[in-house]
Amino acid sequence: MLFGPDRVTPLYGAVVAINVDTLYASAVVEPTRRPVILTVPETSVSYSLLTATPFGDVFDSGIPAGKAGTYAITAPDWHGKLPRGTTRITVPYSQSYWIFRADKYAGDGQDMTAEAEEFRRNLHMATLSDYRTDSESGPTKILPEALFAIRYKVIADGLVGHVPISFLRQLQTAVHDPGTPPLTGEDRAVAARFDRLFGDGRNLSPEQRDQFARGAQDGHARILDNYLDHTGDTNWINFRNIGNWAPSAYLDRSSIAEFLQWGNGYPTAAYWHAFKDRSGAALDGAEHGYVLTFPAEALPEVSRFWSLTAYTPEAVTLIPNEADTYAVASYTPGLEWNKDGSLSIYLSRTRPQGVNPANWLPVGDGPFDIMLRAYGPQGAALDGSYVPPAVDVLPAG
Repeated sequence: MLFGPDRVTPLYGAVVAINVDTLYASAVVEPTRRPVILTVPETSVSYSLLTATPFGDVFDSGIPAGKAGTYAITAPDWHGKLPRGTTRITVPYSQSYWIFRADKYAGDGQDMTAEAEEFRRNLHMATLSDYRTDSESGPTKILPEALFAIRYKVIADGLVGHVPISFLRQLQTAVHDPGTPPLTGEDRAVAARFDRLFGDGRNLSPEQRDQFARGAQDGHARILDNYLDHTGDTNWINFRNIGNWAPSAYLDRSSIAEFLQWGNGYPTAAYWHAFKDRSGAALDGAEHGYVLTFPAEALPEVSRFWSLTAYTPEAVTLIPNEADTYAVASYTPGLEWNKDGSLSIYLSRTRPQGVNPANWLPVGDGPFDIMLRAYGPQGAALDGSYVPPAVDVLPAG
């Protein structure tokens, strides 16, 4: 079943670093049970399809980008007859995630939200048997945003920080759950060794409990540090291996999942994430206002859009603000460029005097972080040589 939230506001918390630039339609696909029929309608809207394993490895769906049609998603060993007009897509994973993102704005800034909504509502996904009964079955279900409000990241971080043994027991249960996709041989060996040492966690001696607790917390600290310290000269974080990790890259995979869930791989999108200003001090709306100025011709080159979004650092969710503004982007109406061709975006609790409203991104009264996205990256944004400018503190007054 394809589904998506009816809106994305600060209430949304299920996926960290959610974007407000696109409309979502997502599904869990399990072709080993039965073939699944996906119908993609014709549209004038730009969109992308992310297909990934439950462990975040991005794979090629086999569906040509932007190609409308009816596709039968099957397991490699499936044999049977498909309805006329369907194109078979073989997926070698027992479970995978399919995420459509339809752009709300065209590259020239034209508002395409209505067309994007029509596109996602006309995406259909149904089992083969249901499709045979009704070829229009399985339209995307648009669900209330409140159903996506649980902040799983905050819950998991709280468990490992305060009750690490409980966290480890839940992790162990998840690993052995029949619904968990098969682990690699290396992962199974690690899980088996953990089981031998940990048991079920109930009969550990005080010394063992302390060792496991410190191990879990130290591991979590390494995950955080690996991400937050992965900065360049201007204090922006940029990983180029999203969804395409080496088999041993557990740390990068975990770090990215902590701060950027279900990120697209290249060449679909590129991401830069900043928690610090030029001096290395943490971004904090209670302490300062900030400005991010892109020199002339120095914005990331894109075929779709670039956008700048502000988040809370703990949950990586949108920041509530009275202006209901959550991004400044290439499609933002009324953006004003400086006389020298540069573009300044202001990050502050309240709009600085004299600043054009379109160039202001509210950041709240506390610590925050910002993410720069480039969908359809090209040139330097695609080859990895692009570096965003540093964030500067606005002069007092």
